Amino acid sequence: MKLGTAIAEIMKREGIEILCGYPVNHLIEHAANADIRPVMVRQERIGLHMADAISRVTSGRTIGAFCMQHGPGAENAMGGVAQCFGESVPVLVLPMGYARRLANIDPNFNSSQAMKAFSKSSEPINLAAEVGNIFRRAFTKLKNGRGGPVIVEIPADMWNEEVPEPLNYTPVLRTRYGADPVHVKEAAALLVGAKRPVIYAGQGVHYARAWPQLKRLAERLAIPVTTSLGGKSSFPETHPLSLGSGGLAVPRAVPKFLGEADVIFGVGCSFTETSFGIAMPKGKTIIHSTLDPNHLNKDVEARIGLVGDAGLVLDALLEEIGKTVTADRDASAVATEIAASHKEWLAKWMPKLKHNDAPLNPYRVLWDLQHTVDIKNTIITHDAGSPRDQLSPFWKAVEPLSYIGWGKTTQLGYGLGLAMGAKLAKPEKLCINVWGDAAIGFTGMDFETAVRERIPIMSILLNNFSMAIELKVMPISTEKYRSTDISGDYAAMARAFGGYGERVTKTSEIVAAIKRGIEQTKQGKPALLEFITSKETSISTFK
Repeated sequence: MKLGTAIAEIMKREGIEILCGYPVNHLIEHAANADIRPVMVRQERIGLHMADAISRVTSGRTIGAFCMQHGPGAENAMGGVAQCFGESVPVLVLPMGYARRLANIDPNFNSSQAMKAFSKSSEPINLAAEVGNIFRRAFTKLKNGRGGPVIVEIPADMWNEEVPEPLNYTPVLRTRYGADPVHVKEAAALLVGAKRPVIYAGQGVHYARAWPQLKRLAERLAIPVTTSLGGKSSFPETHPLSLGSGGLAVPRAVPKFLGEADVIFGVGCSFTETSFGIAMPKGKTIIHSTLDPNHLNKDVEARIGLVGDAGLVLDALLEEIGKTVTADRDASAVATEIAASHKEWLAKWMPKLKHNDAPLNPYRVLWDLQHTVDIKNTIITHDAGSPRDQLSPFWKAVEPLSYIGWGKTTQLGYGLGLAMGAKLAKPEKLCINVWGDAAIGFTGMDFETAVRERIPIMSILLNNFSMAIELKVMPISTEKYRSTDISGDYAAMARAFGGYGERVTKTSEIVAAIKRGIEQTKQGKPALLEFITSKETSISTFK
């Protein structure tokens, strides 16, 4: 069989049903012939973001895949690959490459070399007979260990090459590994004996699908739980032991309880130091459970390292703790303390959350959104900048994988592709992206992709006609040259593309507009709701 037919068959055997892409890459035709749906985007980065979300909302059980043209197509895709790398998301990236005789001659762009620095593995196909071995290595990387993009480059002169039949390929194994029992015992003793422990859950809990174990541990020892942006929704945020989650912006309870903690148990997290993550206080006893041993002592000093799958680690901890703690501890005192902190914090923010005047306050828009949608049947994601900081502390996620949080690298426009990919993977869900007028300038053209490809997402645009968070750092250029001013009628743009577009300017219209947008998505039409907001720059930080 031809190489492209073999690759499509391998992908099909591995459970891939959707191939995001942009031509020319001949794999698109081979995939369509194998009943793998091609989804064509308007720019490469969005296609990678869509594949990214497919992997995320399925806990990596379905691998997102993206293919693109060699040369400029691969060059344009680099930002999306880097985003997957920064967020540890398993995505199969399939660039075309220059013919083998030209692949290593400057200035030709060689994807397998150029992307090696920000991928989990990177390999070209140089012999058709090796295609099974190459994809066996690729999918083993994708399905095991910490996530990340995997590059398989297909040179342009390979498509007519023959792969020996029958195709020798069986879907690869998915393995898990657990922590050293000695370290588990030490960690259990520390948690049992801690006076003010806090659990910090990362996205590794999602990939391990260890949500029940996380909840059982918190309840058994009455431990408050906070999460990273990537880990948000791994613990129900309406639970009495939930501190909430965030990154740069956080609920008041998060820094309060972390600051007073004697032991912090990080599970399924990297503790990566970033401006868009929860800052860990110094001088705490830290237990670090991570899938990747390279993350131990990378940014924080760990007393105990538990290297392994978050589910296996939590199972082992629960078993060890159960030897001495045989019933759930009384959580009433700590739950009362958490509730008081939440109440005090929300009281300070309620004037913004229920702001009535025009222009609209973005906090009011997002507050009404949260209280209008069926939150259990919703997947939501933020964009970079203000939408992230205005949404993440206040949105209470109650179902696993209902919030796609991110932030280690913050590309404007990322949220649109995430929402579309989530909708492709979970068509029964209401999938929402929240972005600003800066972000839509980067990837807004791909709202047309949502229309054309019949991906009925709901897009919430907060438009203040300004790069608001840059106002403080660009006062002279703003005053003299209006350098932070941006504008557009984005609801009209959505309608021009064939979607539903509505502009909202009054608080009395917010809820009704959201309901109309939801109804449009139920009818199969993407909706963009444009809310004209104030230049709000306040965020919930407690440093």
